[in-house]
Amino acid sequence: METRELQYFVAVAEELHFGRAAERLGMAQPPLSRAIGLLERRLGVTLFERTSRSVTLTDAGSVLLAEGRAVLGALAAAERRTRRAATGRTGLVLVTKAGVSGDLLKELLAAYAAEPDAADVDVLLCEAREQERLLRDGQADVALMHWPYDSTAGFDTEELGTEGQVVILPAGHPLAGRSHVRTADVAALPDLPMARWPRPDGGYPDGPGAEVRNLTQLYQLIALGRTTVILAESCRTHLRADLAAVPVVDAPAVTTVIAWPPHSRSRAVAGLVRAASREHATTR
Repeated sequence: METRELQYFVAVAEELHFGRAAERLGMAQPPLSRAIGLLERRLGVTLFERTSRSVTLTDAGSVLLAEGRAVLGALAAAERRTRRAATGRTGLVLVTKAGVSGDLLKELLAAYAAEPDAADVDVLLCEAREQERLLRDGQADVALMHWPYDSTAGFDTEELGTEGQVVILPAGHPLAGRSHVRTADVAALPDLPMARWPRPDGGYPDGPGAEVRNLTQLYQLIALGRTTVILAESCRTHLRADLAAVPVVDAPAVTTVIAWPPHSRSRAVAGLVRAASREHATTR
């Protein structure tokens, strides 16, 4: 299978429309349709179900989309890292969600900076669930991610800490004064539907809650009484004065991990991971 064929397939699979995919690729639709048909015949599978009104992925197509994204991401990452190496840069890029893991990140960077061979670390702050894409396509070398909310499939990881979760409420809300709540209590709030985060494809799940992409936007909407959210307990550290955090005793624990591509041969990445592991061991 050629890279060009994968690019064609992924474009159609993401757009689910041959015309839009052709426009995105800068080509005419007929040769794109022929290329996809040829790919299906060569693989011996149907990748798309086509009708006069819609295009949908088959099960086989869904598998190839996941694998194809990974392959194209790895190729893009190899190109970026090769070009960066040619410039003589020895540093690395660490990506994390903006507003999350602030104290942990500060401690991690300080521990690594104390190493005699430490490289420069550029911190890339991203929006929700973008770390995986940025790490996979080579824009970042290492990432701070959070189970069970972020997918670390295909990456090597090291656990850095586990914590409980809290619900974030307007400071004057009736539940704000409680010592703890349960997830059923939060789900039953008629006035504060749960916020909705984007899926990996950029769309949002159905529901009445506000669509959010980052903590700044989220906290403003909670303060206005429009939505709520359950987050890792460490968010208390820099919580706004007009918001309250109440422990959710039956919410799953959140584990912070440092993640990196398994094929990485970067000494800087290895050194940062070692420093993170030592810092975690001393703070447990």
